[in-house]
Amino acid sequence: MNFSESFKLSGLLCRFSPDGKYLASCVQYRLVVRDVTTLQILQLYTCLDQIQHIEWSADSLFILCAMYRRGIVQVWSLEQPEWHCKIDEGSAGLVASCWSPDGRHILNTTEFHLRITVWSLCTKSVSYIKYPKACQQGLTFTRDGRYLALAERRDCRDYVSIFVCSDWQLLRHFDTDTQDLTGIEWAPNGCVLAAWDTCLEYKVLLYSLDGRLLSAYCAYEWSLGIKSVAWSPSSQFLAIGSYDGKVRLLNHVTWKMITEFGHPAAINNPKTVVYKEAEKISQLGLGHLSFPPLRAMAGALSTSESKYNVPNAVWIWDIQKLKLFVVLEHMSPVRSFQWDPRQPRLAICTGGSKVYLWSPAGCVSVQVPGEGDFPVLGLCWHLSGDSLALLGKDHFCLCFLETKERGTAYGQRDGMPRT
Repeated sequence: MNFSESFKLSGLLCRFSPDGKYLASCVQYRLVVRDVTTLQILQLYTCLDQIQHIEWSADSLFILCAMYRRGIVQVWSLEQPEWHCKIDEGSAGLVASCWSPDGRHILNTTEFHLRITVWSLCTKSVSYIKYPKACQQGLTFTRDGRYLALAERRDCRDYVSIFVCSDWQLLRHFDTDTQDLTGIEWAPNGCVLAAWDTCLEYKVLLYSLDGRLLSAYCAYEWSLGIKSVAWSPSSQFLAIGSYDGKVRLLNHVTWKMITEFGHPAAINNPKTVVYKEAEKISQLGLGHLSFPPLRAMAGALSTSESKYNVPNAVWIWDIQKLKLFVVLEHMSPVRSFQWDPRQPRLAICTGGSKVYLWSPAGCVSVQVPGEGDFPVLGLCWHLSGDSLALLGKDHFCLCFLETKERGTAYGQRDGMPRT
């Protein structure tokens, strides 16, 4: 495992391009685009104000920079550096900006969610979508980029509108049986739309593309309900995280619950592996996790229970076997974790100067080198899974992991990392 030098950063704004060739980062009002291989600066753009949001187009040819305080979006071209575009929402203000899947339209949400403005970079035309709902997750595109679903609020009722992205024409419009619609999300296959209610009302609704209600699910009543919702990549499961501390899985055939995963205060199953972070001083200055042999751990767990603070723990379940696989207990609350896009490997940060990596083969923590303290507040994987951007408050660096051809990034099974 190797680390690059650190570079300046503002607002945790650091993103790999979708094709994996470029790395964009922001320093106040400047946008820096680097070559991923050499980390040399390819382009340096100057915006009109401090950048608050950046996003690559799907084809990696354009990148937008949003300055919400000024109500302005600036778009830059990687192929033609001299070309640029400025979108000014004026007195309407700006609270959100994103690309359409084709990478040629920008959707801006005005202040107070009065409307969404669709700007075309090709024809310079403008379209307006009224009544967008101010909710946690009110806009979602299908994976193939053909349709947009939008949560709306009209006459004190919740609705969902489905638009065709090729011409932004309305395809379907239907009301939802919700008190206060909080979020919507397409299944990865684009066949089913999940909509969920406020945390005061436990309700998940599943709709088809033509607006038919396929099923409704409620786990319990008279208590805080849904906290988060996520589809499995295969679209076969819908995971619902609830305020009762459980994750429930619905299957895509009957939309009934097939299992629920709890987060108990103690683990007493001898077959469950628990990794616990421990301080250790070594000559290399590298922190690591303790790794007792599986048999020894099973024996220890059979006679005692492992207790830990839930915000410090990451739970990993085996979906094929529908059971808890491993628990990672850290000394500090977890700030962020991200799956490797290529293999079952998880990167974790806790706001300290270490990065944690887990795979079925083992787990390790590594001190981020450099002068002074480097608190890692965010993570961003390269699409190849060979490198990882570590984001701090004022700086970022890249962590390069060894590939299978060169060896494993975990070193020996005793948990000591390679460098």
